Amino acid sequence: MGPPIFFLGAVVMPDLIQLAERISIWALPVLIAITLHEAAHAWAANKLGDDTAYKLGRVSFNPLVHVDPMGTILFPLICILLPGGFLFGWAKPVPVHFGRLRNPKRDMVLVAAAGPAVNFVLAMVAAIGYGVVNGFADSTIATWLTSMFEAAIIFNLVLAFFNLIPIPPLDGGRIAVGLLPMPFAKALAGLEKYGFMIIIGGFLLLPMLLERAGINFHPFDWLVWKPIEFVLPFFRFLIGG
Repeated sequence: MGPPIFFLGAVVMPDLIQLAERISIWALPVLIAITLHEAAHAWAANKLGDDTAYKLGRVSFNPLVHVDPMGTILFPLICILLPGGFLFGWAKPVPVHFGRLRNPKRDMVLVAAAGPAVNFVLAMVAAIGYGVVNGFADSTIATWLTSMFEAAIIFNLVLAFFNLIPIPPLDGGRIAVGLLPMPFAKALAGLEKYGFMIIIGGFLLLPMLLERAGINFHPFDWLVWKPIEFVLPFFRFLIGG
């Protein structure tokens, strides 16, 4: 599977105290979300006939086997430190040999969908946790925990919806390839070698260039934030608000 790519929009250069606070709130939700996203792909592939990732130890809750030092740690940290930048990164992809799956075209969809599905579940768990902690008396620890649960909700939803965009190697691209008729599936699959460039260009570079020309072009808002806004009432219900 392609790496779960995360993209959280514009961030502002924090001071050291704000940076430490932000890391303390976001680090655990990010690691859990990425780890379980990748482990879900590996688990689903193993159950459906391809044990490649299982033999490599990727069906694991250990984040060290899923984290890409550059994409998960260094690059996002650089993004946070750059003024007006974007929080963007990726994790280590799970190797899946689709030809080894018992029903490759169908099982490709199931393996790809497993990652975002887990992130939706994690977002629901975080919403319930937020509601439980929010019911306690106000304290520094309770405030920190609610902030962490809120970060978990947002990050898991961003990770899920962004990776469902139908561009290979994102999960949505794999799902689309599995669902489309063969001629269209082959054409879409052929874009995979350019997928990362399309993502960087379409979601980072092109919006920045067009904004300088006075043109509003924000595909991330349309394809990620709008769906998140649509499902937020459900998560407010889980929170109890």
